Amino acid sequence: MSGISLKGIGVFLLLVLVVLCSTFDVCDGRRGKHWRHKKAPYSSLAKKKGKGKISGSYHRGRGGRGQWSPKPSPNNSPGKRYPRPAAPKAAMFDVLDFGAKGDGVTDDTKAFEAAWAAACKVEASTMVVPAEFRFLVRPISFSGPYCQPNIVFQLDGTIIAPTSSKAWGSGLLQWLEFTKLKGITISGSGIIEGRGSVWWTNSESDVDPIHAKLSAKMPEIKPTALRFYGSYNVTVTGITIQNSPQCHLKFDFCDAVQVFNITISSPGSSLNTDGIHLQNSKDVSIHHTDLGCGDDCISIQTGCSNINIHNVNCGPGHGISIGGLGRDNTKACVSNITVRDVNMHNTMNGVRVKTWQGGSGSVQSIRFSNIKVSEVQTPIVIDQFYCDRRSCKNQTSAVALSSIAYENIKGTFTVQPVRLACSDSLPCSGISLTEVELKPLQEHYHMYEPFCWQAYGELYTPTVPPIVCLQTGKPTSNRIQSDHDSC
Repeated sequence: MSGISLKGIGVFLLLVLVVLCSTFDVCDGRRGKHWRHKKAPYSSLAKKKGKGKISGSYHRGRGGRGQWSPKPSPNNSPGKRYPRPAAPKAAMFDVLDFGAKGDGVTDDTKAFEAAWAAACKVEASTMVVPAEFRFLVRPISFSGPYCQPNIVFQLDGTIIAPTSSKAWGSGLLQWLEFTKLKGITISGSGIIEGRGSVWWTNSESDVDPIHAKLSAKMPEIKPTALRFYGSYNVTVTGITIQNSPQCHLKFDFCDAVQVFNITISSPGSSLNTDGIHLQNSKDVSIHHTDLGCGDDCISIQTGCSNINIHNVNCGPGHGISIGGLGRDNTKACVSNITVRDVNMHNTMNGVRVKTWQGGSGSVQSIRFSNIKVSEVQTPIVIDQFYCDRRSCKNQTSAVALSSIAYENIKGTFTVQPVRLACSDSLPCSGISLTEVELKPLQEHYHMYEPFCWQAYGELYTPTVPPIVCLQTGKPTSNRIQSDHDSC
């Protein structure tokens, strides 16, 4: 009886165990080393739908609640790498796609306007002027302020200016203008050809009869070839600007400007063809550039500060100048200018500061360093009696000049080594000269000696020739500027 009872109890327990195994997955532990949790009920639903499959595993968190862990994507799987999708190419707008012919005869202005209008709408887009084409373009403005930022003007072809007076009307201040833009870059290996000879000539003997006839019809106002106005983060690199009617490259009211690896070229006889003109602009860097023109290689005007010029070749031309400032009794403010590592050959001046009588304001914190001059008429110039008219009246007010350093300026001159002509009522102060060695190109020619007038400062090393005319210390008769005059 007791044996039957034990056997019955055993059978009963076995049945209970079978029922439990059929209800729970606890018996799955026999198939492997680890226990497996029951599959989430909605995983099978996802398989049935087919689309939008859910992949992953269901596990319990620290609080005992089920949590969904998505399955890693293939790109993130360890041990296996997949190529990343290529970044989208920047939008390109080729002027040929907008109807430009590029034959040097057809007027392509409208095509340029249309390409710019399209590029203007897309951030970091590129407007392409392709190589091996010559595009005749009338005066045009590539303007904001509603354009997207960081547009690139890729110039690999040649843009040529019109030579008919009809295209210019009564005269314009610029030919190609970029205005009110943020992040504008002009780059490439192309050419901006101003064809300025029809503007430069003063007499029929200077040019052939055809050009003389054209010149007689051109307006008196001569345009700048390439001008930037009211723009931020401007870059000009790689291109050539040549034969501009007047200034080649101008920046007005611009901040954060980079100019490098460009060439500016026009004959030394071309009138008023400044290379680079800066006005009311700050934080400007100009370097590794070749400049040859008929006026100042670089002209720095009022409102400029934090200008850094280095590794520049200048010639022909009138050198690198600050001014003229204070014309027509105006106020001028210029500060923190560095010009270094510059070569000048066959120029009228080397490094120059020029102001008009009657002006106000100041020029201060100027450094000219490591300047090599060759066949330069006057390498070092301060002229506070500047006048490019037939006559100018004497006036007592002046732009104040102070803290101007000349360091390591060496080479040959053809007229006079140093000329420092400062204002009677507001003498120059803080002029310093260090390692200045300037020799006449030919010893037997009559040369002028260094000249100083109301110039005060220090000679930190002996100079060649000796500059004994510089007065030491500070001027005693220095007039105190009013708040209106000071910057």
